[in-house]
Amino acid sequence: MKIKKALWFTLGLSLLAIAYIGVVTPGIPWSTPAVGAAFCFAKSSKRMHDWIYGHPLFGPFLLGWQEKRIFPTKFKYFMIITMSTSVAFTWFATGNLTAVLWTSGFMILVAIATWRFPGSVEEHQRRVDAGERIAWLK
Repeated sequence: MKIKKALWFTLGLSLLAIAYIGVVTPGIPWSTPAVGAAFCFAKSSKRMHDWIYGHPLFGPFLLGWQEKRIFPTKFKYFMIITMSTSVAFTWFATGNLTAVLWTSGFMILVAIATWRFPGSVEEHQRRVDAGERIAWLK
């Protein structure tokens, strides 16, 4: 059982490192690894789980995601800007149209998946009050 916890803890630390890298590096996401790290820490370390939920950047995002599936609108816009920068960099660095089209296609799918979630508590409540689906598909 301790080996299982150690593996979850190690995976959580790895995902946390990726999340930190993603915060400062264009093209690398941080939100998905942060959610994954929280999941891993929930299975391995209460102290780290509490820490990540108390983190100034990751904590509010994780709480909103866990409680109401909220993906803040400002992060959505930042994601679009980051993705656009990455596609532009890919084009100017490689000149490979195929790579740019494939990269753009995957990024568009990620953007669509992300934009289906409410961007604020108010938007979540509006959808609940109107009887709408919270994330279009749920």
